[in-house]
Amino acid sequence: MYRVFLGLGSNLGDRVGFLKRTIHEINSVAPVRSASPVYETQPVDLESAHPFYNMVIEVETGLQPAELIRRLKSIERKLGRKPASHMLDRVIDIDILLYDGFSYADGEVRVPHARLEFRRFVLEPFKDVAPLVVHPTRNQTIASLLRMCHDMNRVVRTDIQIDSTQ
Repeated sequence: MYRVFLGLGSNLGDRVGFLKRTIHEINSVAPVRSASPVYETQPVDLESAHPFYNMVIEVETGLQPAELIRRLKSIERKLGRKPASHMLDRVIDIDILLYDGFSYADGEVRVPHARLEFRRFVLEPFKDVAPLVVHPTRNQTIASLLRMCHDMNRVVRTDIQIDSTQ
């Protein structure tokens, strides 16, 4: 079994509701072991007036990255994500951030996520879930990557905690 970390984000509609529904759906694919608090963040790499709610969850799975990403994209579609909504406002976005202990790349997915160490909106909640997990190609912990991150975009921890066992 693999220990895998996923980034979740929503900036349209009932953001908390979409995060809850996403966790529920993911639990049917890979048991969710822990979840960070929700962070409100400004959009990065897209023009939008709608702030995101972002969080990181830890799951356990026997699935390889290519199969896991296919199932996660299916969940996005089921919850209403429109095709070709990359870098646009979205009801839900699910990214594979890291498989603990190895890296992988094909035409569909790259693990660890290519921009992981440059995105405060991912590193802050990741630190809450697993600060000592080591990035497999940088050989640094998540906490260390966060300390070195130069991203100055707004990332604010909320009081929202979503039950990961839903």
